[in-house]
Amino acid sequence: MSKQITRRSSKQGKPGSNKQTPSGTNKQGKVEQNKTAKFEPNKEFESNKQGQGKVETTRQTTRPTPKQARQDRRREELRRREEEQRRAARIRRIALFSAIAVLLVAAGISVFFYIRAANQPKQPVNPAYPSTGKISCDQGEQTAYHIHAHLTMYINGQVTPLSQGIGIAPDNSCLYWLHTHSADGVIHIEAPAHDSFTLGDFLNLWGNQFVSLNYPPQLDTSYGWHAWVNGKPYSGDFHNIPLQAHTLITLAYNSPGVKPDTTYNWGSL
Repeated sequence: MSKQITRRSSKQGKPGSNKQTPSGTNKQGKVEQNKTAKFEPNKEFESNKQGQGKVETTRQTTRPTPKQARQDRRREELRRREEEQRRAARIRRIALFSAIAVLLVAAGISVFFYIRAANQPKQPVNPAYPSTGKISCDQGEQTAYHIHAHLTMYINGQVTPLSQGIGIAPDNSCLYWLHTHSADGVIHIEAPAHDSFTLGDFLNLWGNQFVSLNYPPQLDTSYGWHAWVNGKPYSGDFHNIPLQAHTLITLAYNSPGVKPDTTYNWGSL
């Protein structure tokens, strides 16, 4: 009996009898877990592949299309043209400002030398007939400014005509801008530029340079005189009467009842 019991117990202790033991169960669990562990890396691989696919898709979407490339080139060309236009405009402005600056400098220099020349004393053509005030004795007649006025003068009730040759050198070497060619009372105003002259300018020339040509001493005073301009009374100093084109001046010294001039036959003057 004891031998049989020993055999049975030894049979039960053999390794094959442990298949349904908990250890056998642990082996199967490990296998299942190993299988699952082997499957997990595959999922990670699949997810990596999907991620790479997303990256590739993103790269493909950010790559410019031919249409976008053409638009970019057009924008770049437009920007380049606008920059060239701005550069050309700057160059034109610089050139314009430079030209204006040169013209202003040239004009300033011209004005400077003109004023300097004008302020320098002018040498008279004939030293015997220097300038009287602003009126000079020039060689030949001036034609830039050429007008005529007329003077009728009464002294002590008698007509006193203007002498011929007032303002003209006897040797005809020069003539002043204000002068007379005859005794008809016409005063010739011939100047190199438009200017304002008065009757006093003419009378001073007559009294200073041509006193020998019957200059009346009564003209040195303004008292005792009556004056008319174009037939109308003149209340101020007659020396200040302007000499303008076809001005009719009538002077009367101690001569009551004088009728002033209102007309004159200028002819071609």
